[in-house]
Amino acid sequence: MGLESKILSKEIQQILYDNGMTLGTAESCTGGRIAEAIIAVPGSSNYFKGGIISYTDEIKENVLHVSHETLQEKTAVSEEVAIQMVMGACEVLNVNYAIAVTGIAGPGGGTSEIPVGTIWLAYGSKDNIKTYKLTEDEGRDVNLMNATNKALRLFLEYLKEQDSQQDD
Repeated sequence: MGLESKILSKEIQQILYDNGMTLGTAESCTGGRIAEAIIAVPGSSNYFKGGIISYTDEIKENVLHVSHETLQEKTAVSEEVAIQMVMGACEVLNVNYAIAVTGIAGPGGGTSEIPVGTIWLAYGSKDNIKTYKLTEDEGRDVNLMNATNKALRLFLEYLKEQDSQQDD
């Protein structure tokens, strides 16, 4: 795990802990890397409740309650599925916020419509979800590291935005 993810996780911890908020993850292609980065910070059990690795459509549907129709129409690697993964994680893990990732890390599995390196990130609360799409293919390991760090960075920016709105 890189230094960047540890620094981001520490900043996330400070905001969540200070506000008494909780976090969970729903990860597909990252396979738990985001959860691993979050728990690398001592005291994370005060705000991180857990993560679901939903590597297959079956788990996305049965555990996270992602719509079967959405998976069929949009595929698992879509903004809509990432959003539903955040909603499902917030519900199933009973958390204020969730981070979700679904994509194709490579080296295989891509198509002309959804090439390797396409990774959807979603994060937020069940009522306020933001998304981001990664599209660069820099090889499996780098794709997964980039997705993990970008998800943490975006979620931290989101938390800072939420925190400043509460101060107003």
